Amino acid sequence: MAKKIIVVLADGFEEIEALGAVDILRRLQFDVVTASLSGKKQVAGAHRITVDADCAFADCVQKDFDAILLPGGMPGAENLRQSAALRDFLQTMARQGKIVAAICAAPMVLANAGLLNGKRFTMYPGFEAFLNGLTYTCRAAERDGNIVTGRGPGALFDFCREIAAALGCGEKIPALYQGMFVQK
Repeated sequence: MAKKIIVVLADGFEEIEALGAVDILRRLQFDVVTASLSGKKQVAGAHRITVDADCAFADCVQKDFDAILLPGGMPGAENLRQSAALRDFLQTMARQGKIVAAICAAPMVLANAGLLNGKRFTMYPGFEAFLNGLTYTCRAAERDGNIVTGRGPGALFDFCREIAAALGCGEKIPALYQGMFVQK
């Protein structure tokens, strides 16, 4: 059975991070579900690309997922950060040892949930005020235990590589990326 990943979309999400990750992870045969934080079927990205989510986030919180992925983008990451329901869901998944992944500005959501304390992580520069004194590495992607973070849009392939590895499918990445002409 394919491992399940939920990608939470809030209005103002970074399209390339969300849709690129969904594409790569589905090519790796993961069962990827997009969930609208607001509950609306259509979610507007930061660059005016509208996406139809598979479901409402509220309808997913009782389902079992192996991983959660939060794309960055503004004001998308701020909208994610303000959701108490998402914070609780992230904390539950982390306690259960599930993979919790965030890219670009979205690691501030993980910091808000207390999930980055003592962890090595990366994120887009300029959001230090949301980190409660924590510092990030500036690397393209980081994986520390069950927490996976990415720096921004250009780090998407490294970020997805770390997610796949964390879910036990890292060996599939080289062939996929070779076929996509991804360097490394």
